Amino acid sequence: MFKKTLMTLAVIAGGTLSMMAQADSRLVLYTSQPNADAQATVDAFTQAHPDIEVEWVRDGTTKLMTRLRAELQSGSSRADLLLIADSVNMESLKEGGHLQPYLSPERKHFDSALYQPQGYYYGTKLITTGIVRHTRASESPASWADLAHERCKGQVAMPSPLYSGAALIHLATLTSNPDLGWDYYRSLADNKTQAQGGNGGVLKAVASGNKPYGVIVDFLAIREARKGSPIEFVFPEEGGSMVTEPVAIMQGAENVDAARTFVDFVLSAKGQELVREQGYLPASNQVAVPEGFPARDKIKLMPFDAADALRNADANKARFNDVFGG
Repeated sequence: MFKKTLMTLAVIAGGTLSMMAQADSRLVLYTSQPNADAQATVDAFTQAHPDIEVEWVRDGTTKLMTRLRAELQSGSSRADLLLIADSVNMESLKEGGHLQPYLSPERKHFDSALYQPQGYYYGTKLITTGIVRHTRASESPASWADLAHERCKGQVAMPSPLYSGAALIHLATLTSNPDLGWDYYRSLADNKTQAQGGNGGVLKAVASGNKPYGVIVDFLAIREARKGSPIEFVFPEEGGSMVTEPVAIMQGAENVDAARTFVDFVLSAKGQELVREQGYLPASNQVAVPEGFPARDKIKLMPFDAADALRNADANKARFNDVFGG
């Protein structure tokens, strides 16, 4: 009877440990990646780490952040990891005490400007904003200043920072540049630049020939040009702004070791190779640029301060609205 009881307890304990092991190998990822990219990222990770199960929740960054903040406020968030579009939202979560630091050993392959110094979040790719032109356009703008020239009056489309997160970061980056600043945005407005919607609208306007020039994220224009669209992307002489699609571990993550493993993977050469295969510029200097991009040392990027952009986000939106007349 005693032996039978011990055997029963052993079976129960074994089952409990098995359940605990399963719980420890499960991650919940909140991401704003496109569905195909998110699935490919999770598939690549689980192939490399078949012992870790990943459940992912996907939506646009604005909607995803609204959902996450509501869950955090109610204490019901299940997220272990975030992989979202921009560092400004990450900075906001860090300041709110919702992220935890992790110094990934993979960071040695990244420029220090691409991750938060204490390891609260890491950029996983570089999505720069530059100039797109229709191949039949009369001018060949090479700089931001060119778009404000009389020759381009009424011929430029750009995404609105009131709608697009990347455009808001672009605004913060350019207005912080002493050679451009708010005077540059006023000159764009005076030049009758069309500022509305997002990057997709700019692509449509330029590809159709409705506007010969535009401001757009790199991969979108380069990808469509490779498909045969009559457009070309220009990396501006002054440098471009960037969003970095950072990854971070939530402060309340239940599976910290597994979450760190995920962060290491997306920053690793294998994870960054997937970024390249998806047509984006990898953040790691270990991995070559994708087809259609210039050499990495030919791509100039402007400095960007996520904390400063966060502090000034509302003021920048209001000022932009004033400059462009609503």
